[in-house]
Amino acid sequence: MSRSQPQPKMKPPPRPLFTCGLFRHCTDSVLSPTAATSPPPSSSVPNPSPPPPTPPPPTTTTAPHPAPDLAPSSSSSSSSSASHSFTQWRFPLSHPHPPPDPPAPILDAFHAAELHFASGARLPALRLLERAISPDPSTPGGDRACPAIVMAGVVESLRDPETARAAAKVLLALVLGEGNRRLAVELGAVGAAVHAVGAGGATAERALAALELMCGTAEGAEVVRGHAMAGVALAKAAEGMGERGRECAIGVMAAAWGGAAAGEAPVEVGRAVVVALQKECGGRGRRKGTQLLKALKESGRLDLPGEF
Repeated sequence: MSRSQPQPKMKPPPRPLFTCGLFRHCTDSVLSPTAATSPPPSSSVPNPSPPPPTPPPPTTTTAPHPAPDLAPSSSSSSSSSASHSFTQWRFPLSHPHPPPDPPAPILDAFHAAELHFASGARLPALRLLERAISPDPSTPGGDRACPAIVMAGVVESLRDPETARAAAKVLLALVLGEGNRRLAVELGAVGAAVHAVGAGGATAERALAALELMCGTAEGAEVVRGHAMAGVALAKAAEGMGERGRECAIGVMAAAWGGAAAGEAPVEVGRAVVVALQKECGGRGRRKGTQLLKALKESGRLDLPGEF
């Protein structure tokens, strides 16, 4: 009778070196390479249940918190920097915090024109001013005080036939600003304008318009009265120019010899006004011409029948 062989006892698996749940899988894989394919251990040798995972270190949880606080300031700073860079590129600033009234482009044009006039380059200076000066005094830069050096260069250019046309345009734009009229008179612009009117051509009309504005000052009207060629030049313009030029010529004569100064008017002034009123003339010119004729007749400088 055969005896049954005793069955070998199963050896319990080695206990892990660490009981920490974080390192259990590491020790099992190192100590039992076949653990992945071997059957699970017998229930007679219970595995210790893994302890609950330890909380992450404080550094891992606190590190992300500053990010939300820093993000807005970084974005705001970046946006502000980009905006400031674009502002400097589009509108150059000489200071990070510009003054309330930054220099207008006309001031830069005045400075550049000074350099051109100083070097004798009149036409480039006049072209620069023509582009920079606004014809509307109510716009920024339209009524900027013109430097005396620039005004003197414009007046000198008005006397030169090669630059007179551009100079007349610039002078008219400058004296549209009331603050520049007295300076222009002081620097001889009235005499230069009278000379341009006497020369005729395309320059005369703008010169007449500038002359009428300068005669709005007492000093300008006085210069016209004392100019030897003013009466003849203005009478010729009133009789021979178009409606706009005729109106300006009448306006200059009314400013110079109207009212109490009518007794000083040259003889040709009255005759020219009478001829001009018989032609096409605007309401402003007709009104000023009529007032001037009345003053001339009252002072004995006009011998015409009828009332005006």
